[in-house]
This record gives sequence, structure tokens and C-alpha cells, in this order.
Amino acid sequence: MSKIYSLDGKEAGNIQLPEVFKAEFRPDLIQRAVVSAEANKRQPYSAKKRAGLGTSADYFGRRRDTYRQTINKGQSRLPREKTGGGGLGKVRRVPQSVGGRRSHPPSGKDFTKKINNKEYLLAIKSAIAATADPELIKGRGHSIEKIKEFPLVVEDSFEKLNKTREVKKTLDVLGFDDDLARAEEKSIRAGRGKMRGRKYKKRKSILIVVNEDSGIKSGARNIPGVDIARVDELNIELLAPGTHAGRLTLWTKGAINNVEKAITENGSK
Repeated sequence: MSKIYSLDGKEAGNIQLPEVFKAEFRPDLIQRAVVSAEANKRQPYSAKKRAGLGTSADYFGRRRDTYRQTINKGQSRLPREKTGGGGLGKVRRVPQSVGGRRSHPPSGKDFTKKINNKEYLLAIKSAIAATADPELIKGRGHSIEKIKEFPLVVEDSFEKLNKTREVKKTLDVLGFDDDLARAEEKSIRAGRGKMRGRKYKKRKSILIVVNEDSGIKSGARNIPGVDIARVDELNIELLAPGTHAGRLTLWTKGAINNVEKAITENGSK
């Protein structure tokens, strides 16, 4: 049983938590699921199969069954372009030619990692249960001293807030102000990443899980460190960023009521 809080931080009722919040904590499965999800985003790396071979060049060095022979012309017998007038064009298709193929192109690599659907579903359930464990939440670095209960459930009217100041005010009243202030701090990344569009390292703060988006996504998207997701959009990367479970999470009443159904229907990756 968990309390439901209103937008002004007062108790507004009780709700029975679903069985998923009693799931066993499995950090091994959570790590596998996150690594798999991140690996599957990477683009396969390889050279184009016909790179340097897209040409009309042909080999004219044979003594029979061809024309435009290179015999007695002082030219090496290599694949050459077919030019107009029966002449012989530039050498193509061989590694040493200008514009030819590479001698030893990089072998292709597929970065995807597979995980069984049942294992992924267990990882999702375990990560959801971890959002109700204050020790795991604190272990991730979140500031939770002012938060009254885990998981913290707010009434469904929260989903209709579409102004950033309204969302920020409600989060402050519910006790998330210290963690939001922590997420505003950013540090400069070391190394080449500074030149590749990721100069600053940013921290993760609250994950807001709603049943329906009635304006809350536009209201909370500009708050640093905050992620917003419908309950049917939940994935392992939102619940356990960097493979570390225990994300500080705010649930709406409707999301709690529908979380079991949502993860069952969307348990496959």
C-alpha cells in the first residue's frame, strides 16, 4: 500500500502497489539488458561490398575472344575503362589504380547483442522494483532526504501540467528540489568528446512515468536531468541509466494501475 499525493504535497488517498514492485533485484540481467539496448543502436561497421568496383572496366589482355587488346601497345594487361572509339581508358578495379578498390578493406562488424525476451522482461520488472528501494536510489547518487515515500505516487492531474514553472513548483513541493539542483550542475568532459558535440557531462535526475501525456511532456522536457515517459514507453535505459538500477522515479496513479499490463504487452524489445 502506498499513499497518493496531490499537487500541493498533501495526502490524497491510498493505492495498492502491483506485484511488479516485489520483483527480485537482478543487477546481472539489468546490465545485460542495458548493454544489449545500447549495442543495438550502433550502426554496423564495414566497407561497401562493391566499393571501387562500380566501373565499366574490363580485362582486355587476352589474345582471343575480345577486342581492344593491349598486345603490342606498351600497356600493362589490367582492367581498363571502355571508352568511345574502341580505345582503352584508365586502369580501374585493381587496388593499385586511381579510384580502384582498397587492397584490404576493414572486415565488417555487427555490434548487436541478443537477449531473450523473458530475460528482458525480468530485467524490466527488476528495474521497476528498484525504483521503490531507497538504498538503491541513494546508491545512484540521488538526493532523497526530503522525499516522503518510495515509490512516490501523485494524482493524475499532474499529467495535465503543460507549463515548466508549474511542473517545477510541484516537484519542489514533493521534495525533488535537491535532486533537481544536483542535476543542474554539469562538468566538462575530458578528451576528444569536447569537439564532437558532447562537451558537457550531465546527470540524470527524475524519471516521470505517466499513463497519458496530456501536456506533461512539454511542461517537463526543459528541466535538466528529467525524463518523461508514458507507462507503455518504459524501457530499461530509462529505468537503469548506465546499467545502474534505482532511478529516482515519480509515478502517477494511472501509471501505477497500468504498469503490469504495459510491461507484459511491451516486454519484448
